[in-house]
Amino acid sequence: MSSKKDMRRADLIIPYQEPAAKTDAPEFQSTLSSTLPMAAIFMRNRYIGWAAVVFAVQSWLGESEDTKKSTSTPGYFSVGMSLMSLAVTYLPLFLPPPPGMQQGSATDAAPPVPA
Repeated sequence: MSSKKDMRRADLIIPYQEPAAKTDAPEFQSTLSSTLPMAAIFMRNRYIGWAAVVFAVQSWLGESEDTKKSTSTPGYFSVGMSLMSLAVTYLPLFLPPPPGMQQGSATDAAPPVPA
């Protein structure tokens, strides 16, 4: 049979304390939202541009008061940069290059000059 006596010792009770938040944790979300627009502009890749918009909006909406104080650029700046990168990737559809422009890299050999 069980006894009704409480066998726990009161001197061994340790009250719960919430652990301190880590302040040195890297924020990959904000890093992606600031580097993806640049990658989309440099590589002219539309998929990276759309991913930049999604990450920027998500990081802007998920900002807390602490991250607003600690970051150097506001969240809406990242959203603006991502929208600008998307506009740059779609720019050739609306403003096509002139017909005489040669498409290629700068490392190719120069085309022959017509005589």
